[in-house]
Amino acid sequence: MAGESEKWILMATARAPTNIAVIKYWGKRDENLILPINDSISVTLDPDHLSATTTVAVSPSFEKDRMWLNGKEIPLSGGRYQNCLRELRNRAGDFMDERRGIRINQEDWNKLHFHIASYNNFPTAAGLASSAAGFACFVFSLAKLMNVKEELGQLSAIARQGSGSACRSLYGGFVKWTMGDAMSGSDSIAVQLANETHWKDLVIIVAVVSSRQKETSSTSGMRESVESSSLIQHRAKVVVPRRILQMEEAIRNRDFSSFARLTCADSNQFHAVCLDTSPPIFYMNDTSHRIISLMERWNRHEKTPQVAYTFDAGPNAVLIAPNHEVATLLLQRLLFYFPPAPNTELKNYVLGDQTILQEAGIQSLSSIEALKPPPEAKDNAPAQRVAGDVNYFICTRSGKGPVVLVEEDKALISSQTGLPK
Repeated sequence: MAGESEKWILMATARAPTNIAVIKYWGKRDENLILPINDSISVTLDPDHLSATTTVAVSPSFEKDRMWLNGKEIPLSGGRYQNCLRELRNRAGDFMDERRGIRINQEDWNKLHFHIASYNNFPTAAGLASSAAGFACFVFSLAKLMNVKEELGQLSAIARQGSGSACRSLYGGFVKWTMGDAMSGSDSIAVQLANETHWKDLVIIVAVVSSRQKETSSTSGMRESVESSSLIQHRAKVVVPRRILQMEEAIRNRDFSSFARLTCADSNQFHAVCLDTSPPIFYMNDTSHRIISLMERWNRHEKTPQVAYTFDAGPNAVLIAPNHEVATLLLQRLLFYFPPAPNTELKNYVLGDQTILQEAGIQSLSSIEALKPPPEAKDNAPAQRVAGDVNYFICTRSGKGPVVLVEEDKALISSQTGLPK
C-alpha cells in the first residue's frame, strides 16, 4: 500500500435522495439478505428537499471503522452495515493518485478502515424513508471512493442489504424493485422505469405530522405481519402483481387518474395489513386519517382524482398532485384545515419549493387566516381548523438519483483530522 507512511486521508462526499413507494414493499422472505415477498414501485423525491449527505474517508491511520449520523456517533457493528461493507470491499478496484503517491490495490481495501459521517435533512425513522436515503448514500459514496464498478444493478443489490428501500434510491424518477427468484438475491435489484423528467408536471407535498421515531420499526413490523397476517399473503401473491403492471402502464402513459387510484388503494391496503397483524400495528394517527378523509372528499366532489395520497410506515402524508395548478389548490386546502401553531413563522411551516406557496397566494400568516373553506366543505359539517396538528409541509417534486459533491465545503469530515467537522 504505497504512501502509508504519509498517513494520507482520501475522501468522497455524495448526496442521495429518499423515495416514497406508490406500490408498497412490506414483508421479507429472507431477513438477512432483505429479499421482499413482492415487487414495489417508488418515486424518487427531489434531493434538494429530502436527502442524505454522506462523506466517507479512508486512511491507514484510522484504527477502526467509525460512523456519525446527524452529529452523533453510532456503532457500525450491526449486520446491515457490515454486509454492505463486506460486499463493497469484495468488489473494490485499484486506486491510484500519482500526485500524492498513493496506490491502493484491490486487496488493500480489506486492511483499511473508514470514517463515515452522514446527515439527513429530514426526520430520521419517522416514516419518511430516511434509512433508504441513508444506506443508498452510504453505498454510493463508498463505491465511488473504492472504485467499485456498477454492473447490472448490483450496486442496488448491495444497498438493499442495508435497507430494502435503499435500492430504489439509487435511481431518479420512477423506480421498480424487482423481488427476484434467486436464493442468493442476485436478481433482487432496482431498475429505473422512467427518469425525473418523464412526468415533470407532478408536484409532491409532504405533511410532516410527526417527526418522532415510530414505536414499531419497519423491520419488526414486517416480521410480525409475515408471521401473523393472512391478508399479506393474498396481497403479495394476487393483488400486488396486478397493481405493478397497472402502475407501470399509468406511469408510462402519465395517466394521473389511474396513478392516483392505485397509489391510494395500495397505501390503504398496506395499512390494512398492519392492522391485520397480531398485535395490530398503528402507524397512522388521527391527523393522518383526517388528511385521507379530506382528500377523498375533494376527489369525490370533483368526480375525478385531484390528488393521490400515500403513507409509509409512519403518520406523515405524501400527497401528489398532477400539476402546479392543482398543487396550489391542494396547499390552500392543507393550510386552511391545518394552520400553523401560534408564533410559527411561515418560512418554517412551508419548506421546499416556494413557488407553490406564492402561486397559492400565501405571503403571510394572515393570508392563511383569510383562506375560505373549499367548495367540498359545504357538503358536510362546518369545517374544523386545527392549528399545530401538522408540524410543517415540504413542497417538492420527482428528483434525480445520487450525485457526487465535489465542493470541499460540502464535506462532513475534515480532510486534516479525518473526524466530523
